[in-house]
Amino acid sequence: MALKTVKLGSLSVSQLIIGGNPFSGFSHQGPQRDREMREYYTPERIKATWREAESLGINTCIARGDQHIIGLLHEYRAAGGKIQWIAQTASEASTALEGVKWALAASPVACFIHGGVTMYLLAQGQGHLLQEAVQAIKDAGLPAGIASHQPASFAWAEEYLNCDFYMCSYYDPARRDQNPRYDPRSNERFREEDRQAMVETIQKLKRPVIHYKVLAAGRHDPRSAFQFVAKTMRAGDAVCVGFFTKDKPDMIREDIELLEQSLRARRL
Repeated sequence: MALKTVKLGSLSVSQLIIGGNPFSGFSHQGPQRDREMREYYTPERIKATWREAESLGINTCIARGDQHIIGLLHEYRAAGGKIQWIAQTASEASTALEGVKWALAASPVACFIHGGVTMYLLAQGQGHLLQEAVQAIKDAGLPAGIASHQPASFAWAEEYLNCDFYMCSYYDPARRDQNPRYDPRSNERFREEDRQAMVETIQKLKRPVIHYKVLAAGRHDPRSAFQFVAKTMRAGDAVCVGFFTKDKPDMIREDIELLEQSLRARRL
């Protein structure tokens, strides 16, 4: 199986990218579901999921630049795994730049600033720290980007950053203006008005976009969700989806087929 690829700067990535939230126990469905994901995704299951994704034509994963993921990637590569890693900076790093340095030390193929960090720094009037972090990625010769849940972040980035791609969340579940990190106890909201605002913004952006949280953290039916994504994606865009295969062992194959069917219907 060979998925279509798109370009992020000079980097060629599959149009469907496997996300890392389930591997790190970030369900966005509450503490019990977080714990279930952490218990299920042992190191061997994570590596097996990467292998399955590769066998189905996915050539890229997005996962955190922390010691847990970095260690697993080293093991996976040593065993012959080829999947490309786009690093998401770890929000627990003391600064955005430190998060970049953690990730770069483990040889990703691209790197972006965590969405919570982006929103927090902009809310605190510290956009210059984002500029510093993005420039460090570019100085390392890698495609650089930012993630965010808020359209205003990308309007700012278009003017003040030199990104190669953007990570655009369809939803803005919880405020990150005072704390950049995910809080599993927060009452997260997945509102249609947020999705509409983001997809309208995407159409205006000058850089390739990786669409994420497209399933509203498992709240949407996959068929209708991918049909919506196909109507929103531009020719050079990709989509990132996390898979919790405990719920459905054939989930990766099914989601690839749903995305491809939806894109064919639109001829994208």
